[in-house]
Amino acid sequence: MKTHPIVPALIERTDDGVSRSPQYDDVYHPAAGAIDQARHVFLAGNGLPQRWQGRPRFVVLETGFGLGNNFLATWDAWRRDTRASRRLHFISIEQHPLTREALQALPRDPALAPLAAELVAAWPPLTCNLHRLAFDDERVELLLAFGDVAQWLPELVAQVDAFYLDGFAPAKNPQMWQPRLFKAMGRMAAAGATAATWTAARAVRDGLAAAGFEVELAAGQGGKRDITLARFAPPFAPRRAVSRSGDRTGDAGRVAIVGAGLAGCASAAAFAAQGWSCSVFDRHASPAQEASGNPTGLFHGIVNPQDGTHARFNRAGAMQAQRTVELAIASGRVGGQVQGLLRLETDGDDAAAMQSILDSLGLPPDYVRVLDAHAASALSGLDLRHPAWFYPGGGWVRPGELARHLLERAGSSATWHGATVVDALQRHESGWRLLDAAGQAMAEVDTVVLANAGDALRLLGQPAWPLEKVRGQISILASPQRVAATRLPVAGTGYLLPEVDGRVVFGATSQAGDETPDCRDSDHAENLAKLATLTGRPVDVSPAALQGRVGWRWVSADRLPLIGAVPDLDAAPSARLDQPRFVPRVPGLFVFTGLGSRGIVWCSLGAQVLAAMASGAPVPLEASLLDAIDPARFLSRSARRALAQAPAGGRG
Repeated sequence: MKTHPIVPALIERTDDGVSRSPQYDDVYHPAAGAIDQARHVFLAGNGLPQRWQGRPRFVVLETGFGLGNNFLATWDAWRRDTRASRRLHFISIEQHPLTREALQALPRDPALAPLAAELVAAWPPLTCNLHRLAFDDERVELLLAFGDVAQWLPELVAQVDAFYLDGFAPAKNPQMWQPRLFKAMGRMAAAGATAATWTAARAVRDGLAAAGFEVELAAGQGGKRDITLARFAPPFAPRRAVSRSGDRTGDAGRVAIVGAGLAGCASAAAFAAQGWSCSVFDRHASPAQEASGNPTGLFHGIVNPQDGTHARFNRAGAMQAQRTVELAIASGRVGGQVQGLLRLETDGDDAAAMQSILDSLGLPPDYVRVLDAHAASALSGLDLRHPAWFYPGGGWVRPGELARHLLERAGSSATWHGATVVDALQRHESGWRLLDAAGQAMAEVDTVVLANAGDALRLLGQPAWPLEKVRGQISILASPQRVAATRLPVAGTGYLLPEVDGRVVFGATSQAGDETPDCRDSDHAENLAKLATLTGRPVDVSPAALQGRVGWRWVSADRLPLIGAVPDLDAAPSARLDQPRFVPRVPGLFVFTGLGSRGIVWCSLGAQVLAAMASGAPVPLEASLLDAIDPARFLSRSARRALAQAPAGGRG
């Protein structure tokens, strides 16, 4: 998916108090009121609240978020309904979202003002991403897609129960009412899905009918004679990508999670939020004893001039990590800081060149800013020699405490099985058995998530995935006054974290294929050299004066994680393999590995993706990025290479 800079909405007020867009020369809602329209057209027009009653989840897709009134009205109605679905998922696309300040300044119905305040507090940076906001203890999920609706609809992975077709009038903004967009809606429509819109334009009705909807006119309100209602009734079922389809129609499954580092503990929290019961297995007696066991770790996004796959995925992960870490710190049981991070640009670009990249990408200052060396020095307290990318939502956290916090968030839905080795997996008619070394079943579950780093390869029979084991050694100085103190994490050639508990952590080395378990003075010397480059001054510390920790991380050849359903190689020869989304899958078996040094950044987003895939909920990541992290991507690349090298066929 090609990203574009997000241009915020401009809002004017008409003489009668209606919000108006000068960009489209149209009003956001009728003079009779936005909430009345939301309740009459979109809620009642989709048979709500009756249709969501008694269901495990209900999914709404809106084609124009606008001022947020439809979401607030729907959230309010769901809250007031004692028989409402256990979870409400609301997906909305907006090309010109409001800034946080403009959103906060909007007048609101007093009954909805508290919900509007929660929305403002959670409002994300205006980047071309699918932003996940959660409310009411994760029971309400808002997925905000900022950008062009024509680009976003094919990227969304969801089965939708109700469509809210909202946007400026077809005559003012015809791009939002194209026939191909209605076709994309049909691809996502669940059985019995409905649609409603305030317009009765013939082109809209014809477009819905062509996409498989039965269309009718209904009485309007607020001066509108007619509105359009529709129900999905296609002559044939649309094809769905096998790897994107959940194994279950409800959300009351049982999942076994093997591995209790950041990936496994985040998975327990995400599955519990979807209503699943979780059994967490780890060979250690307590969580986060391996790669997630460093005393402190950092997190931040990245910038590249093309805004390609890595930048987009890391940006999505970093913004979710920020929300996760902030909640963890607020619990009082997790040490950390979300006050920003500096990543020094040491490859020669000056601040002006860096700012030119930001200007072309249109990334907002609440996601990333460019600081010259003087400004970066003032922020960090160090005498830095290089300009820096400043990520306001970055920071540091104690990984082990974060992992335990995530496991605790799963509450009674999670059962801990420490000091337990899973020797093998056994598939049976209704799910999976986890076997010990004697071949005895330790658990029977519907679904398995392998979040146990490289050991996942053993349990999967050593698939041909390009993963390598990389040794890393950090250095710890117990006399922090001997190095320059930093107020914020500083990264670049190595990294330096603020003093915590009288110790300073910096590093780190990276050595593929090295199995040495003990700390080495030569590695401490390498970390000291990186620290000197980072701070621009020599460090008068002997390697022998340092403590350290060694850990191993699994890294893929393309430097992206493996997150998703495991490919079914037995079924693959007869299937389409050129795209990961079409590769057959082993039912109920998922993998979450290859996190490298970005476990803090990727764990929460990856876990939410897995839980959504397994349960059939909307996936909080666009399809093109799902392809990029799919375990089947290596199989698809091989298939495409083979196809490209095959001799051209002819007709005899």
